[in-house]
Amino acid sequence: MNSTRIAGNPLLVPAEAFVDYDAVRPEHIEPAVRELIEASRAAIEAAAACADAPDWDNLVEAIEDPSERLHRAWSIAGHLNSVVNTPDLRAAYNACLPLMSEFSTWVGLHRGLYERYCTLAASPAFAALSPTRRRIIELALRDFRLSGVELEGAARETYARNADLQAQVSQKFSENVLDATDGWSLTITDETRLQGLPPDVIAAAAQAARTAGESGWKLSLHMPCYLPVMLHARDRELRQTLYRAHATRASDQGDPAFDNSESIESLLALRAEEATLLGHADFASLRLETRMADSASQVLDFLRELAARARPSAARDLDELRDFAARELQLDPLEPWDIAYASERLRESRYAYSDEELRPYFTESRVLDGLFQVIHTLFGVRLEATAAPAWHADARIYRVLDAQDRELGRLGIDLYARTGKQGGAWVDSERSRRVHAGRLHTPLAWLTCNFPAPQDGREALLSHDDVITLFHESGHAMHTLLSRVDEPGAAAFAAVEWDAIELPSQFMENFCWEWDVLQSLTRHVDSGEPLPRDLYDRMIAARNFQSGLQTLRQVEFSLFDMLIHTRASGLSISEVLDTLDQVRQEVALLIPPAWHRFPHAFSHLFAGGYGAGYYSYKWAEVLSADAFAAFEEQARPGPDGARDVFDPVTSRRYLDEIIAVGGSRPAAESFRAFRGRDPSIDALLRHSGLLEENA
Repeated sequence: MNSTRIAGNPLLVPAEAFVDYDAVRPEHIEPAVRELIEASRAAIEAAAACADAPDWDNLVEAIEDPSERLHRAWSIAGHLNSVVNTPDLRAAYNACLPLMSEFSTWVGLHRGLYERYCTLAASPAFAALSPTRRRIIELALRDFRLSGVELEGAARETYARNADLQAQVSQKFSENVLDATDGWSLTITDETRLQGLPPDVIAAAAQAARTAGESGWKLSLHMPCYLPVMLHARDRELRQTLYRAHATRASDQGDPAFDNSESIESLLALRAEEATLLGHADFASLRLETRMADSASQVLDFLRELAARARPSAARDLDELRDFAARELQLDPLEPWDIAYASERLRESRYAYSDEELRPYFTESRVLDGLFQVIHTLFGVRLEATAAPAWHADARIYRVLDAQDRELGRLGIDLYARTGKQGGAWVDSERSRRVHAGRLHTPLAWLTCNFPAPQDGREALLSHDDVITLFHESGHAMHTLLSRVDEPGAAAFAAVEWDAIELPSQFMENFCWEWDVLQSLTRHVDSGEPLPRDLYDRMIAARNFQSGLQTLRQVEFSLFDMLIHTRASGLSISEVLDTLDQVRQEVALLIPPAWHRFPHAFSHLFAGGYGAGYYSYKWAEVLSADAFAAFEEQARPGPDGARDVFDPVTSRRYLDEIIAVGGSRPAAESFRAFRGRDPSIDALLRHSGLLEENA
């Protein structure tokens, strides 16, 4: 690829400008990245060589401008690679990956820059700085040490090589999962095999077949197809076929071209080597340097206590499911590909409702309107659609406006699953809030999901789980968009501890269960009626259906993650699988088949930054449940037995003490400032229906 500068490159806009995503081409990426790396290098060298005593302006501020522009360009490239992946875009991204890895390693190992930070931290000028700026410098010094700046000679060179290899292997892992998912399909020509599937799923499968020039119905492993098959397909063999394909993606049991076995081994070995180089016993200990949790043993104790609390309920869940499946469905023994199907039938039988009964009420436009209303009520801001160009026709951009119609930031929303789009749901931060030279640079955040697209001219319909996912991701988005922190180094995604970053997202999920909120979220696609009260009551009765099993599942994943990262050296793939088996024997009640290859597509651990950190979801759920309990304590009775949880005083305190402060102080301090005490696990147990039996 030509690495010379391209005139009019849309990635080379000033820091305060907006990037025209529609104009970005793969050939823009490498020239922009090279130019911005060069500018950042020059600024860092100048700041490190400055003859004046270090202060905020000639050290931190001096390198922020080029750093921010580089971060934005690379964030845009990564976002495009995730949501509109093409061969040319992937090639451009991969060409820059070693450049960015090498640059990041170079910065972390820059002894001169580190020494300037040390000098500033020890000077009278440091004491005169604001608490936020002092925290940024302290975090920078910590990150320097964790980046190997104090290493010498061969160890220094080994660390640099290690960092580059980790970036490349993680990217390969991600590509294998995407390609294995996109590359599998099953065309059905006998319509009777689709019995039980929702009409919109059948219509989407028919459209997929037509698009491929085939007759019949084309099924895939993308969630809008895979999950309904597992929940509703009466054809047991069909469920088994998709289950096996999904469970063996990117592994030795699937297409060998996408086998992630070697990537897993390489990453674990590289992570263990990194930990050793930096003086830690294992990768988990290294990672916990930047977390709320103090040690791996504390995390393991937390997870095992949670498993013990959940196990009695989970055992009852499973006994009831097996009994129902044998008696009512003639599924005996109950196989892994039967679990979701039988569970959905049991829920329908017990509570007289199903997810598919709810789906027609959750029209996309109504859900978005309701979400925006919740955001307005909680935070006093409104979202207004704008015509700004986006990366795909499915994506929409919204301006976030305060009560005086001042723009606080922009939120992009991209909801539908499609080929070339990474699975899952997430929020990217392209630009954090910054005040520079008297000018405010507002934050930009992009919210991505993988929901079913509209079919046959009808509006897209979401499941209640989809709605929960959307609210979850909106919590992440608000965390960056509503920041009042003027320094990017203390932004939420830059400085909040990883095991607390899920607090705002999981907090938002709670509103999806409130009667008044659901009235604003629902409108039947045909009748236009909101959710009926009797259906809501049945839904609430089923809220904690199989919560014990679900809790054990999350504990299983988290324990597996911690245990493979508390080894002093890497593991072979057989040892990885053995560790997972041992974890399942300890805490799980549902054991998958021997050919199941869950780790091979576990992108959170091997491509998503959650290595030695997956426990964060349950850790932060304790925080989020306790935070929402503050709203419940102030709730006022409403009509029809409902409650109004939008207490304005509590909302303002939550905004002021949790959301707006970002990472300007430790998360534990922010929680105590909001709640007046340390977090308690009781709210999580109560919300999960597990408190009474553990009282």
